[in-house]
Amino acid sequence: MEGACPKVSRESGGVQSLQRAFDLLERLADAGGEASLSELAAVSGLPLPTIHRLIRTLVDLGYVRQHDNRRYALGPRLIRLGEGAGRQFGTWARPLLAELVDETGETANLAVLDGDEIVYVAQAPSRHSMRMFTEVGRRVLPHATGVGKAVLAALPRDRARELLERTGLPARTPNTITDLGAMLAELDLVAARGHALDEGEQELGVRCVAVAVPGGPTPAAVSVSGPEGRLTREAAEGITGLLHGIADRLASRPTMG
Repeated sequence: MEGACPKVSRESGGVQSLQRAFDLLERLADAGGEASLSELAAVSGLPLPTIHRLIRTLVDLGYVRQHDNRRYALGPRLIRLGEGAGRQFGTWARPLLAELVDETGETANLAVLDGDEIVYVAQAPSRHSMRMFTEVGRRVLPHATGVGKAVLAALPRDRARELLERTGLPARTPNTITDLGAMLAELDLVAARGHALDEGEQELGVRCVAVAVPGGPTPAAVSVSGPEGRLTREAAEGITGLLHGIADRLASRPTMG
């Protein structure tokens, strides 16, 4: 039909090139947002000429930018795509977060790993006058939050270690884990028990319990947070089954798969 977009076959190399281009973008994200061509070749297994051709195309389109030192970084055009996806993600997640609020009375959050940071993409606030105000769009380092630890524990341990080595473990409160070995042991504990706890590690007086959303293309976690006097350790442990149920429902949504 005249004017219709031609179909791209795998034999033409078009689909393969598209897959490789997106793989390079994800490799850049995994590397903290920046890498050299040789580093991309080492992790992707692609030959340098192929990587150079794909990267130059991504640079021309604005999805990758080149530094003066010949290293490549994620480009500004991705911000618009990410913001649009985040808004959509939050829109369909909010009814499920509202269920958590109805059951627990506390604030529910959904957060994703974006580069080396955790970004909150949806929230349903507590109905209590004293509640948490972690706003949608806020970015934090993952080591000091329940959602961040849940996400890190679900990653391959080498990837989690590399991320922590890049960002460091700065103290947010006296309770923040700032030692790499201790944090890796904490992630093993989170993986074994299936949920993460933030015991005033991001903000004093606040407790958070979080679980990872399983199987999605973007590492994500869902959490409930509240004042530690109201969300006691026993209460937090008691709602992990509810959190897992919501996380499984989030994972089954078409936009997650």
